[in-house]
Amino acid sequence: MASHQIFTIGHSTHSLDSFLAVLKAHEVSTVGDVRSAPYSRFNPVFNREPLKQELKDRGIYYVFLGKELGGRPSDPACYERGRADYVKMAATDLFRTGLQRVLEGSVSHRIALMCSEADPLDCHRTLLVARALAERGVSIAHIRRDGTVETHAEAEDRLIRSAGLSGNLLRSRDEALADAYILQAGRVAYVEQPATSAAAKAK
Repeated sequence: MASHQIFTIGHSTHSLDSFLAVLKAHEVSTVGDVRSAPYSRFNPVFNREPLKQELKDRGIYYVFLGKELGGRPSDPACYERGRADYVKMAATDLFRTGLQRVLEGSVSHRIALMCSEADPLDCHRTLLVARALAERGVSIAHIRRDGTVETHAEAEDRLIRSAGLSGNLLRSRDEALADAYILQAGRVAYVEQPATSAAAKAK
């Protein structure tokens, strides 16, 4: 089963028209929404239902994948001291099921996995989902705010540099990259709010 290249994209502060133009430029046929909560307080045109309809009107499929691949897991076991743990999330059956849906869909669809953050390094779509897909041999490309594309390898190189872990002759790239992923996840992974944690404990 040969999959096509899979994109990621953040709707960020795009207008709907500019977002759709970027999708068209990259010939995206399906948007996979990996937001746990598919709503935007600041940009409501990207709320689940209106976005789904706008995409449908332009011949683009919308698939909600936030339950399987979202960054805010509902399973308490996927948290470490209140912070979402990407390693634990990636090991769940639910996550693997979501990945399989993407892999199977990519055979016949040109997919862009969408979240909200502009920079792919600030989002679980890269640090969790794209990483897992790349480890399975999938070609990943991240569509940036200006419409340009960054390969996943280029994003990983940038991640290593931003973590200050480049240029160490005593460590391999893989070792530096593993540490860079951990550091960045610690900065951007979802943290439960006190009320959320208290409610979970009360159940």
